[in-house]
Amino acid sequence: MFDQLFTRASTVARHATAPFAEERIRYLEYCRQRGDSLAWQLRRADHLLWIARKLGRYPDLQVTIDQIRTVVGDCSDGENSGGPKLYLLSTRKRLIGNACAWLRYLGCLREPVEQIPFGSRLDEYCEWAKQERGLSDASIDRFGRTIRQFLRWYGPLGRPLSGIHANDIDAYLALGSGQGWARVTIRNVVDALRAFFRFGAQQGWCPPHLAAAIRGPRIYAQENLPAGPSWADVERLFARLDPNRPADVRDHAILILFAIYGLRESEVARLRLDDIDWEHDQLRVPRAKRREPQVYPILPSVGNALIRYLRSVRRASPHREVFLTLVSPYRPLSVGGLYDMVSARLKALNVQCAHHGPHCLRHACAARLVARSFGVTDEVC
Repeated sequence: MFDQLFTRASTVARHATAPFAEERIRYLEYCRQRGDSLAWQLRRADHLLWIARKLGRYPDLQVTIDQIRTVVGDCSDGENSGGPKLYLLSTRKRLIGNACAWLRYLGCLREPVEQIPFGSRLDEYCEWAKQERGLSDASIDRFGRTIRQFLRWYGPLGRPLSGIHANDIDAYLALGSGQGWARVTIRNVVDALRAFFRFGAQQGWCPPHLAAAIRGPRIYAQENLPAGPSWADVERLFARLDPNRPADVRDHAILILFAIYGLRESEVARLRLDDIDWEHDQLRVPRAKRREPQVYPILPSVGNALIRYLRSVRRASPHREVFLTLVSPYRPLSVGGLYDMVSARLKALNVQCAHHGPHCLRHACAARLVARSFGVTDEVC
């Protein structure tokens, strides 16, 4: 592997004779197969060489992230001996990131496992919600995160779930309100906790009337409309995209799915290459709240944006998701990554709306369809 990356025999020998050569070769081969550029492979090889020498005190490579930080912060070798410039924060972060990625790939990184108080009860509830109630994975994940946050707060109080009172729930909601939770957020927390403790009452590990005592603010239908930007703002959003910038080409394809079809960020994140039926000009979208995908026609503007992205920007990858990151490792874009992208672009335009994530484009799409009497349009290009 090293002789494929480096041309000078002395450089090949330096990498081959350093500690953990076989482990480094395995990881570098993995990076090559997933599509890393040669420049990235060379940089990683140099960083792994330095890291391997510093980790020589750990023959089995079983280390924690804190130990890696200590090793990277050790300047005893000096920065002027050809090594990385440790006085730069960006260099230290890059070394720590490469070390963690390498050791995680090898299965050697000892990452702490967070112990959630009453985690077994939460697991029981999530399994029941999936098997018995038929909730979607997205709903279970959302409820689970909300309940997990509450259990982290309640656990240190040192009381069992059988001793919980409605006053405890009220105190938790008051704490959230003091931290800036919106009324809708409080209502969502109430819904999740009510469902969790209703299940707990059925199982006998919490008071039977607790769920009915949990009260949240009343949310009135359409009280915050319009929640999305105007269609003129959406047009400005697309007008700012540069067709010569890879990031803009990819984001154009993403934004048009939000604006034209009103998709959720989880649906765009899970969209796979197999979901695009070019032969019949159809898009099969795995809907977050349905058991089967929903089929949409591929409108000309949508098809052109997808083709432009797939041909000129998307790198070869074993991942089948349509939208990947632009830098190595080329991973599927997360829901959080989609949110950050849309939010940053809307805020850069100073768009005034209640929220700046992908869901506001869903609202803009709905408002546009209502204005056009539910006629499908692809005016955004």
